[in-house]
Amino acid sequence: MLTSKIKTPMQYPVSHTHYPTVFQAVGNTPLFPLDRIAEAEGISPKVRLLAKAEWFNPGGSVKDRPARQIIMDALGQGQLEGKRLLDSTSGNMGIAYATLCAALGIRVTLAVPANASPERLKVLRVLGAEIILTDPLEGSDGAILVAREIAASEPDVYFYANQYNNASNWKAHYLTTAPEILEQTGGQITHFVAGLGTSGTLTGAGRYFNEFAPGIRLAGVQPDSPLHGLEGLKHMESAIKPGIYDPLLADIDLPVRTEDAYEMTRRLGREEGLFAGISSGAALVGALDLARGLDHGVIVAIFPDAGYKYLSDPLWEDVE
Repeated sequence: MLTSKIKTPMQYPVSHTHYPTVFQAVGNTPLFPLDRIAEAEGISPKVRLLAKAEWFNPGGSVKDRPARQIIMDALGQGQLEGKRLLDSTSGNMGIAYATLCAALGIRVTLAVPANASPERLKVLRVLGAEIILTDPLEGSDGAILVAREIAASEPDVYFYANQYNNASNWKAHYLTTAPEILEQTGGQITHFVAGLGTSGTLTGAGRYFNEFAPGIRLAGVQPDSPLHGLEGLKHMESAIKPGIYDPLLADIDLPVRTEDAYEMTRRLGREEGLFAGISSGAALVGALDLARGLDHGVIVAIFPDAGYKYLSDPLWEDVE
C-alpha cells in the first residue's frame, strides 16, 4: 500500500459565476467494486478491483473532463471569440464538446468517421453539432486529417481544439481524475488502468500520480492489432500518435483482443449490473490480466462510458 502523503494541486478552476451548471457537474464520478467478476476469475481476495464510472458525467463519458478544460482554456485565451469549435472525434469527445458548448452558445463542427454508431450521431445532431462524415475505413486517423484540412483552409472561422495534441486534454485528468481517485481510495490505490485513445487520461493522471504518489503503477490498455473493433482506442504502433502521448509513461502495456473486450462488456451487465461501453470492457480485460499477477493491491480502471450509445453494435445482436 502507499505510504506517501497525499497532496492536492490547485482546485479545478470552474467559476460558478462565469460557467453554466453543466460545467460544474463534470467530475466526481463514482467508483464501483467489481467483486463478482473478480471472484469468478480467481483473483486474490486481497486484490480490490474498482471501476471509475465516467458515464456519470453530464455528457455521458470521460471526455467531458478534457472538453471542459479545452473550452475553458480557449475562452481564457480569447481563441474562441467569434469562431466555431472544430475537432475530430469518434463520438464521445464530440458529444462532450456539443454538450458544453451548447450551454455557452458556441457553435461546433466535428469530423466523425461515418461508421460511428447511429446513437452517437443522433445525440450530436440533437445537441446542434455540425457533422462532417469521414471515410469509415480510415477510422479516427482519417477524421483527424479532415479536421486538419478544414482548420488550415479557414483559420478565421474555426478554433481547432485538436484534442490529440492539446495539453489541456491531459491537464484535465491531472487536475481532476487522479486527485479524485486518491481521495476515493484513501490513498490506497496501487495500480491505475486506462485505455489509450488520445492518451490524455493516462498522461494526465499518470503525471499526477508520479508527482504526488509515486508508488502507483500505471497501465495502458490498447488493441492488440491495427485491425480491431475497439472504438475510441488506438493501436499506437500503427496509428497517428497523439502529440500528448508519452510512450515512456506507462509501466505496463496491456494489449486486448476485441473479442475478449466484447465478452467482458456483456459480462459487466449480467454479473455486475453495469451497462458499460466496449472500451470499458477492454479496460476490465486489461485490469484482470494485471490482477492475476498480484497477491494484493487496489486496481482502479477507467470505464469511459455506458453502453447506451452502442445498442446498434453487432456486440448486442445475439442478446435475447
